[in-house]
Amino acid sequence: MGFFGGQKNKEVKQKVLCSVYDNTRITDQEIETMSHVLNDLLRQPLNEGREIIFLCVGSDRSIGDALGPLVGTMLKENTSYCIYGTLEEPVHAFNLESTLKAVKRRFGQPFIISIDAGLGEKEQVGAVLLKEGPLLPGQALKKVLPAVGDYHLTGVVNYLDPLPAAQFLNDTRLHTVMKLAKTIVRVITHNEGCS
Repeated sequence: MGFFGGQKNKEVKQKVLCSVYDNTRITDQEIETMSHVLNDLLRQPLNEGREIIFLCVGSDRSIGDALGPLVGTMLKENTSYCIYGTLEEPVHAFNLESTLKAVKRRFGQPFIISIDAGLGEKEQVGAVLLKEGPLLPGQALKKVLPAVGDYHLTGVVNYLDPLPAAQFLNDTRLHTVMKLAKTIVRVITHNEGCS
């Protein structure tokens, strides 16, 4: 499925291609492995002349949801890729559809890697997951938003519990979000330009 299939969120189990788990420290080898997997995914669209877009989804108004815009800001400072979604200009539930339309108009057939915060199991907190297929933003909060991306990176910022999911995004530690953002940026910039 392409980046703009127009589909709304569905409960879909997506294949994890690679993961980096933070068990007090993240090894350079784990980051290098994920970076190589990502680089392999980008090779074909680059050879086809397609624009690579990193679409960083989230809001800077919630610590847990700020992962995407934080990554977008860091990527703009450290990479030559086209980036949508920064702290200055976040891409969130209210402007996601219009942003996708603007990307489609500008680039035609871009190859999109979406980046967003996610909630998972307690033991997954601090993990970065690279998954095939589109990101299903807002799923944990039961929001119905368009699926986006050819592949996506999710940073697990907190875990789900019987309390409302929104509470867990608000109770997320900034330290966790910063660590995840730095890891994702390292993964993306590690091999940039290699083919």
